Amino acid sequence: MTTKLTEFEHARALVLEHAQPLAPQSVALGEALGRVLAEEVRAPEDVPAFDNSAMDGFAVRAADSGAGARLEIVAESRAGAPSAVVLAAGEACAISTGAAIPAGADAVVPVEQTRRHASSVELLADVEAGRFVRRAGDDVRAGETVLEPGVRLGPAALGVLASIGRPVVSAGARPRVAVVTTGDELVAVDEQPPPGSVRDSSAFVIPALAERAGAQVASVVHARDEVALIREAIAAALSADAVVITGGMSVGVHDHVAEVLDGLRVQRHFAGVALRPGKPFWFGSRERTLVFGLPGNPVSSLVTFLLFVRPALQALAGEPPERRRTVATLDQACRRTPARVEAVRCRLALRPDGWHVTPTGAQDSHILTSMLGADALALIPAGAGVLAAGEQVTIELL
Repeated sequence: MTTKLTEFEHARALVLEHAQPLAPQSVALGEALGRVLAEEVRAPEDVPAFDNSAMDGFAVRAADSGAGARLEIVAESRAGAPSAVVLAAGEACAISTGAAIPAGADAVVPVEQTRRHASSVELLADVEAGRFVRRAGDDVRAGETVLEPGVRLGPAALGVLASIGRPVVSAGARPRVAVVTTGDELVAVDEQPPPGSVRDSSAFVIPALAERAGAQVASVVHARDEVALIREAIAAALSADAVVITGGMSVGVHDHVAEVLDGLRVQRHFAGVALRPGKPFWFGSRERTLVFGLPGNPVSSLVTFLLFVRPALQALAGEPPERRRTVATLDQACRRTPARVEAVRCRLALRPDGWHVTPTGAQDSHILTSMLGADALALIPAGAGVLAAGEQVTIELL
């Protein structure tokens, strides 16, 4: 009996429909790198909070400037130590970069354009009002929205939050992911595989992908192809926000994962997707826990993780997953697969007319090295023949 495959985009939409954001948490700024902001952040004050100098030099009244003008130095304003002086006609204040502009001054003459004497300074150039003055609020105005919900916080965002005095922010929780690899043929990475066995690369690939997606890896367990062992491993994993199982998803006599999931009351949403590689992909849920069954082939599991699991983890954390998608031009013709979308591993190049993609090489589902150097997955629409070079395709950025 042939099982009807779920169309790729419909399958992705079903996954995201069930990936509802987790409750946000209060996170200290020092722990917020990589978290997804769960609130709109407005600046409570101007940044900078005061007019300050963009140069080392002398704060002056522009009306007093001009080549040959000589002004009396009456004070110094340093960064963190502003001067209380009010400049009068014919006066100057020595000033450092970032220091507050003293009252009465409206320009700064860089030190390179001056000649200093004992208690006076000779100006070698004319300056207009506002020259080399950073105005209060040049960066951020009080009340302005500086960050929107759904932003993944990077170093620059942390700097902005620090500059407006936000030591704590509301951020999406990091989803907890439990990984279960299955298969009698899998051995540990430090073992010499006996005939017919392979090392368990998924035990490293899947946790690494989960962490890159902003999740916490709660556990990584291997289960042999025995119903009791698989049931024990999956039952323990179901306390996580998401369970990722590799292997055992087909219909062979030793593929027990689907029957175990059914016995554990995991609701199946679809089994099999119109995708190459990745056809045996399985998705279900139990209460709020998402359960993903990935094919055993290493490339198939990696591709389906990137196209289904990663977007779900982003959604759980509160980040819009669509940001990883864009369009690019094919630089090389790609074969099409009847009735299935083909996910082609590609290198990415930016040219004057936009993004271009070129396949990394052989695309068979067992060739894990084809992912080395890949920057994107090009989604080749189902159909006959080939998609010609020069055509535009949707790509999923890696």
